[in-house]
Amino acid sequence: MSGDADNLWDMRDDKLLTRIAGLLRQAEGTDNEHESEAFMAAAQRLATASSIDLALARAHDPAARAATVPLTRQITIGEAGKRGLKTYVQLFVQIARANDLTCDVASNSTYVIAYGFEADIDATEALYSSLVIQMVAASDAYLKSGGYKGQTARQVVTVGSGYFRRKAVEEKPLSPITARLNFQSAFAERIGRRLQEARDEQRAEAMSVESAVADERSGSTALALRNKELEVKDFYSQATTARGTWRPTSARSGYSSAARQAGDRAGRRARLGPGEPTLPSGRRRIDR
Repeated sequence: MSGDADNLWDMRDDKLLTRIAGLLRQAEGTDNEHESEAFMAAAQRLATASSIDLALARAHDPAARAATVPLTRQITIGEAGKRGLKTYVQLFVQIARANDLTCDVASNSTYVIAYGFEADIDATEALYSSLVIQMVAASDAYLKSGGYKGQTARQVVTVGSGYFRRKAVEEKPLSPITARLNFQSAFAERIGRRLQEARDEQRAEAMSVESAVADERSGSTALALRNKELEVKDFYSQATTARGTWRPTSARSGYSSAARQAGDRAGRRARLGPGEPTLPSGRRRIDR
C-alpha cells in the first residue's frame, strides 16, 4: 500500500471530520427546529457525498482502491449492567445503516463492532456522539415532566404453575424504566429514518447530476455504490465471528405507545449538538 496514497486519504478524511464538526458547532447555536432539521440533513448529506466520492475514486483509481479497504472498529457503548444499553446500541446501529456499515453487537450490549470503510465509521461516530447525548437528555426531560404517569405498558408475563404455566399479555402501570426504554427506542428509530432519507436524497442528487452530464468514466455512481456494498458484505462475512441475532427489545421489557410517541417526537426535533464538536482521536482496529 502506497504511503503517499495513505496520507492523501487521511488528509481527506480529516477535512470531512472538520466540516462535520463545524456543523455540530453551528447546530449548538440554534434553537430553531427547522434549522436543526437542516443541520441534521446537511451532516448526513455531507457524509454521503464523501462516501460517494470515495466509491467512485476506488472504482476508477487502482491507487485509491489499494489505499482504502474495509476494516473493523470496536466502539464502546457503556459499562456492563447499565440500564438502557440496548437503546444506545439501537441508536448507533440506525446511524451506521445510513452510512453503509454493518455491525455486530456484544451479548451484553456494552460495545459494537463496526465493519466498513474508515471514513464511514468516523462519520457514524461523529453523529452518534451528538445524538446519544440528545437522546438521554430528551428522555430525562420526559421522565421529569411526569408525562408517563397514568399510562400503561403491555408486558408478557408467565401465569399459572407447573403444567399450567403459560404466557400472557398484561397491562401494567408504566414504570419510569419502561418509559425510558420505549422513549429511547422510538427516538433511535426516528433518527434512523431521518438519516436514511437524507442519504437517499444525496444519492439521488448525485445520480441526477451524473445523468445530466456526459460522463466518460466507466461505470456509474450506482454501480460504484453497489460494488462498495458488496465489498463490505464480503469483508463482513470473512471477518465476523458473531453468532445469533441481536434484538433491540424483548417481549418482557414492556411496550408503551405513549412513551414511544414521545420518543418519536423528540427524534423529529433532534439536532446535531450539544454533542462533542470533535471526534475521539483514537482509531481502534481489531485484528481478526
